[in-house]
Amino acid sequence: MAEKEVILTQEGLKKLEEELEHLKSVKRREVAERIKIAIGYGDISENSEYEDAKNEQAFVEGRIITLEKMLRNARIINNDEVDTDAVNVGSIVILKDLEFGDIVEYSIVGTAESDPFQNKISNESPVGKAILGKRKGAIVDVNVPAGVIQYEIVDIKK
Repeated sequence: MAEKEVILTQEGLKKLEEELEHLKSVKRREVAERIKIAIGYGDISENSEYEDAKNEQAFVEGRIITLEKMLRNARIINNDEVDTDAVNVGSIVILKDLEFGDIVEYSIVGTAESDPFQNKISNESPVGKAILGKRKGAIVDVNVPAGVIQYEIVDIKK
């Protein structure tokens, strides 16, 4: 089975590479030291410090594997390639909620970079899916659990 392509901007690629480097060079050592100290407490069968450190080690190693796989399958979106005629990954889109008149600005990114608190939404999110490929002035319906939200694409930027 082919692994899923991970779409990243240059900024997203840099963040993932930095996280991977931090996990490998800093976190691994910290966790190994915690395990070593916990073993020094004696009987590991009833040692919560040891158990906690081993759980953290498993998490760190799992995250390293995940990041390496993501980077191996990454497709980098270059800002110069982003078309402002239609919404695409890498676009910055200004939307107007047609019911309430609210204006929102989203950066369209791959799932690995999405962060709704920073207005970075995934191309696979309900809003992302609805606006991909659409042009300025288009009216889109976004299906959400509460019903349907209508947006107008006000502008598309790089």
